[in-house]
Amino acid sequence: MSKKTTKNHQSTSRQNLLLAGAVIVLAAFPLVFVRGEYGGADDQAKKAITEIQPGYKPWFNHLFEPASSEISSLLFASQAAIGAGVVGYVIGLYKGRSQSRQQSDHKSSE
Repeated sequence: MSKKTTKNHQSTSRQNLLLAGAVIVLAAFPLVFVRGEYGGADDQAKKAITEIQPGYKPWFNHLFEPASSEISSLLFASQAAIGAGVVGYVIGLYKGRSQSRQQSDHKSSE
């Protein structure tokens, strides 16, 4: 490995760490400094609908009602983790393909 490649790698690693730190700070800031209740969008929508039209009846009921809010939060977090994993996998797959093409193009030009 040349010095130029190593220096560029160190610069990229440092930049990635700074970006990750910024994301953590931005995510934690509202949790620490903003006071109030954090409720789900479903509850807020239900409240708004009942204020507008008190006699409104839902078209259907939930297929599955979790036993507690902790289980509901766990299911939501699991969905988010699975989604993030799928997105990360796809991004990694395309990046790997791109790098593979660049390497094969580089070898063919030699």
